[in-house]
Amino acid sequence: MTSLVVLAAGLGNRFGGLKQLAGVDGAGQTLVDYAVFDAVRAGFERVVVVVTRELEPEFAARIGDAIGRHIDLVYAHQSLDALPPGFTIPPGRVKPWGTGQAVLAALPYLSGAFATVNADDFYGRDAYDQMAAFLAGDGPDHGLVGYRLANTLSEHGTVSRGVCEVGSDGALVDIRERTALRPVVGGAVDESGEFFADDTLVSLNFWGFRASAADAFRDGFPVFLRRPDVARAEYFLPDVARSLIPHVRVLPTPATWMGLTYADDMGTLRAHLARLVDQGVYPAKLW
Repeated sequence: MTSLVVLAAGLGNRFGGLKQLAGVDGAGQTLVDYAVFDAVRAGFERVVVVVTRELEPEFAARIGDAIGRHIDLVYAHQSLDALPPGFTIPPGRVKPWGTGQAVLAALPYLSGAFATVNADDFYGRDAYDQMAAFLAGDGPDHGLVGYRLANTLSEHGTVSRGVCEVGSDGALVDIRERTALRPVVGGAVDESGEFFADDTLVSLNFWGFRASAADAFRDGFPVFLRRPDVARAEYFLPDVARSLIPHVRVLPTPATWMGLTYADDMGTLRAHLARLVDQGVYPAKLW
């Protein structure tokens, strides 16, 4: 069974609210609605939504009850106290441990290959089609959807992106988080002033994993918890994926990413989705 894991437990501090539940079109539908709609028609068979226990009732009433009529839907709970034996919550830690731990929360509900997406990102139909086809194959490699940097920038502020180094054979060589990326002519520069061209491939957490990747997530968590800065650090999904290199293939997509990093992104996103509805890519009412 191929599953889609929707990472929906985080809060949108810069956005100013629960991005997971924000209506993004004239019908009041959310980015999760679009994600699951694309996943269903691409052939995914189950959706695992990772939320906090407190958010699940609101999420179910707002989104999940409708989604659950079209695909097998389960909830996984991410929590601060979900720790391996022998570990305790360090003083000062008040939030869960990041996207890597979110995948750990989903693992009991997965029985085969799975992909991960953020609840507050719009990835585009092509990304889901490519990933579903990739995971349907019997190769040993894991996958990552790679976007052109120019298709992922916000006009309302800086963004962070996982900049990919890709080999001539399409294998991921390295991925490094670059922060405070802002558009300039021909590309973007990060906070250090380093320039990245428009066609640089970047990650937006749309990963695809074979079932064998579960061990990497489990084994990496205790190692992370022994870090001296663990009270403030995050167990990031890309850090786990990096441990699987060179067995990760990059799947380039021409799709345009859209998201809700900032409240002002909403108008741009709504206009983009309206154009796709006019073009027949999506119906006005998904469910």
